Amino acid sequence: MVIGSPGAGKSTLASSLAKRLSLPLIHLDREYFGPGWTTPTKPEWREHVKALAARPAWVMEGNYASTFDIRVPRATAIVWLDLPRWQCLASALWRVARNYGRTRPDLGPGCIERFDLSFLRWIWSYPDKMRPKTARMLERLRPDQRVYILRSRSDIPALEAELATFREAA
Repeated sequence: MVIGSPGAGKSTLASSLAKRLSLPLIHLDREYFGPGWTTPTKPEWREHVKALAARPAWVMEGNYASTFDIRVPRATAIVWLDLPRWQCLASALWRVARNYGRTRPDLGPGCIERFDLSFLRWIWSYPDKMRPKTARMLERLRPDQRVYILRSRSDIPALEAELATFREAA
């Protein structure tokens, strides 16, 4: 399971891990957003996430803390991209500039990339609002669950190598 602020690089890392580990990839934003950025009701979303998490194996990326209780028990490893807010904000702005007017592969169909000031505010406030919740969730993991907290993208190659070894041993 790959979590972290928007713009941290969750989709990119999860794609790389899924390929390296030969596991199916689940982008939660693609599952959550329908055409034109429509969203499911909370009960519909929770049922859908239950079905996704029940799959035998996966690499799943996305926050959706309201579904941690469903996904975390099924995860064997959790990767938290806990990068500086300025870096996440810069990456998100670059992503908007690069994809503006198009649908990214990690989003639902018909979700055209756009500039959204409230989304940028969410990125900036993410460390204050989500870091404590995420840290509490990680404190409650079972002993058999691994956690990786990455505070820099330079930590990613070592993580990929270690998770490949972890998968081979499983």
